[in-house]
Amino acid sequence: MTTKILALTLTIAASAPAMAQLSERGGLSGEVSLSAGYTSSTSNFNTDTNATITDNTQKGESDSGFIPVPLGNIAYTFGSQLDKQFYAGTAREDIAVGTLALELGYKQQLANGTVIDASFLPTIMSGETWANPFQENVVRTTTDETGNAYRLKFSNIAKSGFSLDTAYAVKDIDSEQSGQALSSEAQNALRRDANLLYVKGDYRLFLDRTTFLIPSITYIQTDADGKANSNTSWGGELSLFKIIHRHQFVLTAGYTTRDYDASHPVYDTVRSDDELSFFAAYEYKDLMGWKDWSLISFAGYGTTDSNIDFYDEEQVILSLGVNYQF
Repeated sequence: MTTKILALTLTIAASAPAMAQLSERGGLSGEVSLSAGYTSSTSNFNTDTNATITDNTQKGESDSGFIPVPLGNIAYTFGSQLDKQFYAGTAREDIAVGTLALELGYKQQLANGTVIDASFLPTIMSGETWANPFQENVVRTTTDETGNAYRLKFSNIAKSGFSLDTAYAVKDIDSEQSGQALSSEAQNALRRDANLLYVKGDYRLFLDRTTFLIPSITYIQTDADGKANSNTSWGGELSLFKIIHRHQFVLTAGYTTRDYDASHPVYDTVRSDDELSFFAAYEYKDLMGWKDWSLISFAGYGTTDSNIDFYDEEQVILSLGVNYQF
């Protein structure tokens, strides 16, 4: 089952306060986790649902099932202050905010506490979609959605608690056929190849030694080849983290609004979306007395409400598994 769980997948990893070093020790370190997950998705862009639709003005079909959720990362930390690190894999802090993608990068911690992190994400835009999502009463064909992202982060800037996350991404649709029965002008307006600019700022606010909040604001500018798919989005998110001995909890709520640049040729209106997301996670460390093992569980819900019903979406994920650190 193909699922888009980037905005829903969650673990508790970001709950610990920022360390004075990039790692507790030099050399190799990492972790591996394996969870069993249940997902449910309602979307017209889920290629595991019926390839034939009779009405492109309605919400999509629902699809659900169980999936494995394997994650992991490895890092090599060095330097006299353990202030340099190469890494590969899926970062814990990224999973906590819903980014599930392979990342290759380098971190450098400065004397003032700022951590500069430059990375390459070769698979974050990858997936499968419909070549022409709007076709009715025919079997729609699928096509690959590919792309890369380049990321630059500044964490805990001058030990202020503020962080800035920026990225530039490119998305390509291998066989774009949207609006194939329409005029060439309309087809051009529906092209989905795009360049994206992402900027996120957040602040870590400690309420006490074991409780903190992270409010954040996100801006995304999507410059698509088709003006009907070019858009600007603003979002806000609030996360509450709590540590009670071996127990760690996180609750997160987010809202995003997205406005498009031009009228959609199929629906003759300018698209506008509102997104809501809620998720909760739990980790129990030192599972059964094993110091490096933990139990992890998370649940998430996300919904997109568009003024064009075809783009309405709803997603749910539940997961339970174990994590091993080395």
